[in-house]
Amino acid sequence: MSTPLRWGILGPGRIATTFARDLALGDAGVVTAIGSRSGSTAAAFAREFSVDSCYDTYEELVSDPDVDVVYVATPHPFHRDNALLALDHAKPVLVEKAFTMTAAEALDVVGAARSRGLFAMEAMWTRFLPHVVALREVIASGELGDIVTVTADHGQWFARDATSRVFAPDLGGGALLDLGIYPVSFASMILGTPSRITALVDRTFTGVDGQTSMLLGYDSGAQAVLTCTSSARTATRASVVGTRARVEIDGDFYAPSSFTVVTREGAATRHEFPHQGRGLRHQAAEVARCLRAGEVESPIMPLDESISIMETMDAVLADLRAATDSP
Repeated sequence: MSTPLRWGILGPGRIATTFARDLALGDAGVVTAIGSRSGSTAAAFAREFSVDSCYDTYEELVSDPDVDVVYVATPHPFHRDNALLALDHAKPVLVEKAFTMTAAEALDVVGAARSRGLFAMEAMWTRFLPHVVALREVIASGELGDIVTVTADHGQWFARDATSRVFAPDLGGGALLDLGIYPVSFASMILGTPSRITALVDRTFTGVDGQTSMLLGYDSGAQAVLTCTSSARTATRASVVGTRARVEIDGDFYAPSSFTVVTREGAATRHEFPHQGRGLRHQAAEVARCLRAGEVESPIMPLDESISIMETMDAVLADLRAATDSP
């Protein structure tokens, strides 16, 4: 592509606003269309970001011939249908995380993309941040030795409001899909698919999951200890511990950050990564790279891994359902 990649955004909410601001900091394209079920919301977004085309139906946006790729930024329960709508109109998709509500829905999206030969990727922007790219390089170099433990936590405080999306069951509320997806995806990136999953899940006042602790086991003998909560602001740190050294990532580990490598003997090496913006532009750059190269999925955030992550999330949430159904 010699011209800038033209993005259409479904759902002009908070994450879409952050994405549009970050997109302007790089060369991964421009937002040319916005679609919303609310015409006034779409119009306000279009004015803020000087977007050419503004639609009050999603069907109009995905039908726009001037849109090269669709960013699905709607709430979790709508990801599957919105992604399928775009794919049905031959549009590549970047789908917000969590990718879908369930692994079955993820399979639907992946199957549709692959059957049409179209690009699709989960918008796990953390994967593409400079400090996480450097972390993968440190691990691949063998500097840490064999990985023994991965830890990560993500807790944010939300006011008790039954109308808030975080607490609304019909809008995919709950800490795991909003917050826990980051620790789970982080562990998946390093250790792959767990062979054992143990979870403790507590509900909020509306019945959705509020605090979750997860212990994931792997055939290698490694373990991941992950937590999330919607009732407190936690340190949001992460660590990767190996037999030779460990990496300690500053909070917020999932956003632009820095880390320290500490050897078994205690020698510490600091790694800093100056950054501009929130960090979502890096995932947009990967989408642009893949589309220009004719690749239908990213090797950094492959579709099979997005399915595997949703399978892990399903297993964790099954504990909540079992507790709910028990007498």
